[in-house]
Amino acid sequence: MSTEPISIQVEPRYLPDQSSAQDRVHTFAYTVTVTNTGDVAAQLIARHWLINDASGHAQEVKGLGVIGQQPLLAPGESFRYTSGCRLQAPSGTMHGSYFFVTERGDRFDVPIPMFVLEADAGGMPTSRVLH
Repeated sequence: MSTEPISIQVEPRYLPDQSSAQDRVHTFAYTVTVTNTGDVAAQLIARHWLINDASGHAQEVKGLGVIGQQPLLAPGESFRYTSGCRLQAPSGTMHGSYFFVTERGDRFDVPIPMFVLEADAGGMPTSRVLH
């Protein structure tokens, strides 16, 4: 496949009410919209995230589906979900990939571009995507 048949958009935001700088706990939510831009239905099977914070702490998260689901997306259909993570520093980055299988049995990974988690956003969504 020369172009990705899946589009990924991420909107991160800081959750100050669930964070404590004194305890080195910085909580973030991120809302992901996954859209099937291809011409065949595809199912999101697994996720892989790499989470790094400014203090040098790194986390790797792998698992089946997202928020307990493995959505099957028809062409043109989107799936939106919100999840979260905690960092030990007030800023960091996330990136990763989703593993999909089409109805035809084709298997492929879709990269999730790196995005910034920043406590200074004051709870507002940030749109800083690193390329």
